[in-house]
Amino acid sequence: MTSATVAAGTLTVTAFIRRLHWLDGTPLIRSVEPYRMRIFEQFFDPQRPYNLALTGRGKKNWKSADLAIAALFALVVESQDGHDSDCYILANDADQARDDLNLVKKLIKVNPALQDWLTVRRDIIERKDGRGFLEILPAGDVVGQHGKSYRFTGYDEIHGYRNWDVMEAMQPDPHRLDAQQWITSYASLFHRPGVPLFDLTAIGKTGTDPRMLFSWYAANFTTDPDFADRTPEERANPSMGSWADSAYLAQQQRRLPAHKYRRLHLNLPGLPEGSAYQPEPVMDAVTRGESSRKREEGVTYAAFVDMSGGSSDDAVIAIGHKREDRFTVDRLVNQGPPPPFDPRKAVARFEPVLREYGISRVTGDKYAGETFIKDFESRGIKYDVAAWTKSEIYEALEPRLNAREIALPDVPLLEQQLLGLVWRGAKIDHQPGEHDDWANAAAGVVQVLGAPARRKQGGTWGPSRRMAERMAGGRP
Repeated sequence: MTSATVAAGTLTVTAFIRRLHWLDGTPLIRSVEPYRMRIFEQFFDPQRPYNLALTGRGKKNWKSADLAIAALFALVVESQDGHDSDCYILANDADQARDDLNLVKKLIKVNPALQDWLTVRRDIIERKDGRGFLEILPAGDVVGQHGKSYRFTGYDEIHGYRNWDVMEAMQPDPHRLDAQQWITSYASLFHRPGVPLFDLTAIGKTGTDPRMLFSWYAANFTTDPDFADRTPEERANPSMGSWADSAYLAQQQRRLPAHKYRRLHLNLPGLPEGSAYQPEPVMDAVTRGESSRKREEGVTYAAFVDMSGGSSDDAVIAIGHKREDRFTVDRLVNQGPPPPFDPRKAVARFEPVLREYGISRVTGDKYAGETFIKDFESRGIKYDVAAWTKSEIYEALEPRLNAREIALPDVPLLEQQLLGLVWRGAKIDHQPGEHDDWANAAAGVVQVLGAPARRKQGGTWGPSRRMAERMAGGRP
């Protein structure tokens, strides 16, 4: 690999791989299976310039190695638009960053062609002509560092990302036509809307982004027709033929908890440990493409409100109805402006929504004492104080979800919050730093619709004695 060849931009990724050796000194091309070579060739094809690759498969399927090879190719090939070839790999943590850096250094050590072009420093790889570098960092180190203009950014395993903070900070520079991102991962621990891997996988499956290369190998789905008819294990692990231990998966299945084995080795999504709900019933309940439903004549509606102090949580009201054994959440409305906001103005926003559905009373907890009770009543809306705790509402929701008795609107934040609920001790709640206001309102209106006939109890509207005994731990 001469400097002239690289500078002229004539080196294809296939030629690059053919000129390199793997760590054991064997030609690299012998280690790169055909499916992996296709990913390289498609992503770096100058005739179809992808700027994002999402590559997913089970653990121990060469994902980190492919990311290192892709980053080195982007580093040594001259930028098409004359910019420096600044490249980054973002790892989950400092230990993984160190492992990735060591892998890159080892590749350079066994390849004189790379040594001719690159200088290895302690924490960075530099081009000898000063026209670029490869830096490998823990993902947390780049949060808030907006404005980087890079040739290549690789993400090594994003299954632990809960939000878009890291990837937002590293979005490509629109002034660079050659900027590319390469994401490698197995399935997310947080399988819900708003989580990068969930959102990007959904986009990949629709095929609506022409500049995104979506390559996915999982037990239940693959983008590769060559693996579509394989066993679930083979479909999720396209490189298992290269493993020295043919019994590796059987060993892992015996040793790992089922949910960890499914996520790590079958590339099937998981949820936080102690999750209150399974993903399928929640996602099946969502009526896709329908964010709200208008009032129907002859239908009786109920409402549940989750009020807020206005500093961080939303105030949310849910409208719903029941027809036979089917519970429908028709509409969810929040306070309008994002926090911080004046929480008492939320009541004024909710009143016309209640009137629209012919509702003259609402149920909610006694947050802020009598404040919101009086605010609603001043507008002619009776406020019933719920006799159930939030956790009891969530517990009652699960069997109805599992029985497919619930229809939810297509509101991503609602779905995200429901899938983020966990058991914390003996109660169901959101995780620290997260919210559940939309989930609480929706689950609350289902509880109101499904509760036994209520009777007045000392100024509050509570459940029947039978329901009260059940909630107190007694037998109905």
